[in-house]
Amino acid sequence: MAGPIARIAYNCCSHQEKPMPSIFPSEEWLIELKDYINQDEKYAHIARNWEGDLIFHIEPTGALVEPLCFYLDLWHGKCRSIRMVPAGDPTEAAFDLTASYENIVKVLKGKLDPMQAMLTRKLGVKGSMPYMMRNVPTVLEFVRCVQDVTDKVLGD
Repeated sequence: MAGPIARIAYNCCSHQEKPMPSIFPSEEWLIELKDYINQDEKYAHIARNWEGDLIFHIEPTGALVEPLCFYLDLWHGKCRSIRMVPAGDPTEAAFDLTASYENIVKVLKGKLDPMQAMLTRKLGVKGSMPYMMRNVPTVLEFVRCVQDVTDKVLGD
């Protein structure tokens, strides 16, 4: 298995391989997220003034057995870059977000409000909180996009 997740495919009655939805957190899922963000007109409009990249640090809990980190460069309603970040990589970003896998999954499934997660420190945020709070609609639209592309998570 390459990385924490391998892309899953199955054979249907026609014996053709058909891809299943990408599983969070996989590189395929990241690619789908980038494509989705870049095609989503509502996100593009609401995030048109957003200027900031993010690094997500996901702490292992439950089905995730090793720490995971990924980077997103979000700029004026588009995702310019997205990638997994290897352990020890010195990449820095305007916002550094940290949460347990369990809490990230709760946000992805709509069981934990992202703003509540930040305020209760279930989602740690380093970076300009005033900027983040001025851009709550952008943050919530980003979360909607993430939720929209997440059909399956590791451990389901």
